[in-house]
Amino acid sequence: MKRTTLLFSFLLCITSICATPSDSIFSSTSDSISFPTNDSLHYQKISPLGKKIDNLTSSSLYQMTYVGVPLIIAGAIVKKEDTHFRHLRNDYLPQFRRHFDDYLQYTPAIAMLGMKALGVESRSSWGRMLASDAFSVLLMGSVINTLKNTTHVMRPDGSNNHSFPSGHTATAFMTASMLTKEYGHKSSWIGIGAYSVASATGLMRMANNKHWLSDVLTGAGIGILSTEVGYYLADLIFKEKGIQKFEDSYLFDRLAAPSFVSLYLGVNIPLSHFDLAEGMEFRTSSGSVAGLEGAYFINPYLGFGGRFAISNTAIIVNDKQAENNTLDAVSFAIGGYFSYPLSTRWSIGSKLLAGYVHYPKLTLTNTTLTANGALSFGSGISLSFKAKPHYGMRFFLDYDLNPSHSRSSHEWMNMLVLGGSFMVTLR
Repeated sequence: MKRTTLLFSFLLCITSICATPSDSIFSSTSDSISFPTNDSLHYQKISPLGKKIDNLTSSSLYQMTYVGVPLIIAGAIVKKEDTHFRHLRNDYLPQFRRHFDDYLQYTPAIAMLGMKALGVESRSSWGRMLASDAFSVLLMGSVINTLKNTTHVMRPDGSNNHSFPSGHTATAFMTASMLTKEYGHKSSWIGIGAYSVASATGLMRMANNKHWLSDVLTGAGIGILSTEVGYYLADLIFKEKGIQKFEDSYLFDRLAAPSFVSLYLGVNIPLSHFDLAEGMEFRTSSGSVAGLEGAYFINPYLGFGGRFAISNTAIIVNDKQAENNTLDAVSFAIGGYFSYPLSTRWSIGSKLLAGYVHYPKLTLTNTTLTANGALSFGSGISLSFKAKPHYGMRFFLDYDLNPSHSRSSHEWMNMLVLGGSFMVTLR
């Protein structure tokens, strides 16, 4: 039942992204998307369905919500898996204590104000920019503080019951969105850098044992949405005053090679039992996995790449004894990646990988398994959305075939990995 719920939640998250109506009450020229009208062969091949998908995902309302809303939904989905991701932190970074995140959250805002002070031309005048940012801060602060004082979620380290959602992460993604709004027209890499800093802030909040994963995902969504709504309100007030008209309509080539690098974050869903030793069988409950994945495509359809991941999975021995330790694994795999463009922005993909998995020493109640490693294999399917020319989102369902931890067992472990990621696209 739990596995069915996870799969249903994954489909719900994707549906929420695709179901936004195309006729929006919002009208803003600053974030509009247009499509090329030239006669190149690439653009003539867009199917009627592809055009409908592109029109749907180019509406102003969609552009305001396509990242923030899914992040908040994802936060609700992974809430029951928070302890698994905390185990991942405790297994690999148990002594991590750094306070860079206290300052990192403000870095995009400092960059934005610094560029403005140096005379770098931005989207808005000083007055309009400060008004937009004031609206954003007010909205973000109100939502975050209201939730913290009503949900009473205990922090992972037990320091207080104001864990949900993460204010640091919300601030970081709010300021990253501000910087991208004002200076994203200069280079797509400004947005990539801003959101990378924001992501690092969220990861450090978890590494410092101050927040659960659901706190961070929800905080990121609130931060982005607050900026979008704040700028929308300022646009209603200022209208055409104090705004620069930059050519920020992005042209997407449907047949561009979809090379990418992405953060890999998912939930393990075990499919089988395994023998630890003679007369001892264990099964696993859901766990967590995190890592990096990327591929270089030589054309729109075929590429080569790899994945590095660390994971943990809870263990139950002989269907009755729950172990305190988890099954940890570090893996690296390479192989072929495949993609098919559904439209200029959406594509489906698959992969076929082979690699190596390493299991550290595992101490259980009645036995100890020595460190082990062997060949592993994997495949998977994905759905990718290109939000801007150099970044987007991926949703994936992977299948991994791994050897058993025990040297004496010749069984294989069958595992599904369900997740999503922020990706940087390279072209």
